[in-house]
Amino acid sequence: MAAWVEGRVIERIEWTPTLFSLRVAADLAPYKAGQFTKLALQRGDQRVQRAYSFVNPPGTPYHEFYLVEIPDGELTPSLGALQPGDELLVYSQGTGFLTLDELPAGRDLWLLSTGTAIGPFLAMLADGEAFERFENLVLVHGVRKGEELSYQGLITSLVDQYGPRFHYVPFVSREEWPDAISGRIPAAISDGRLQARVGLEFAAEHSQVMICGNPAMVKETQQALLALGLAKNLRRTPGNVSAENYW
Repeated sequence: MAAWVEGRVIERIEWTPTLFSLRVAADLAPYKAGQFTKLALQRGDQRVQRAYSFVNPPGTPYHEFYLVEIPDGELTPSLGALQPGDELLVYSQGTGFLTLDELPAGRDLWLLSTGTAIGPFLAMLADGEAFERFENLVLVHGVRKGEELSYQGLITSLVDQYGPRFHYVPFVSREEWPDAISGRIPAAISDGRLQARVGLEFAAEHSQVMICGNPAMVKETQQALLALGLAKNLRRTPGNVSAENYW
């Protein structure tokens, strides 16, 4: 039965002054790559909680979460202050439908993300199942500043392991950055820059696309893909585009 359990921070990774990851030890129910759970801190009679995706693949001896610290936030400044050995609450049951088992078959899998919403896609890629199901995989990560392109070690290891089957495309919107596309993801889909970068086209016959990001990015990216002839993926009517809003 799902319940809140005590967790303990075993590692804190600082990417930038406002971006960090927590690795947490906690006894949780089995979950799938792409799912999320809730983290909380108890303040007197009040439990302050927020949902966060697992960055780690299932079976890892810790649970990893990628967070942005919001200066006036109710929870993230306190989570950002946690150090190894500190305790927090973790909801024991993962949830969410942005998972590979919700996808129809395809040749190409596109993973389009902004900010910390890259987390669930990193879990899927590290898990390895995506590379068994799809011939080509594209990970797109949009950020404002180049320093926010986190998890470069993991991404480099995937490039080394899977070679030309795996494409990583960073987007940086507020400054020029080496190897990054300037601007925003929806515009680069509409004008074809993204497709040209990886040498693949979006097509209903062989493309599956997963989108995870802020609501505006999700909406605009979906619109750009629907304009190219793709369809939303629903359980009752399988299609090409699956999405999850991520704050």
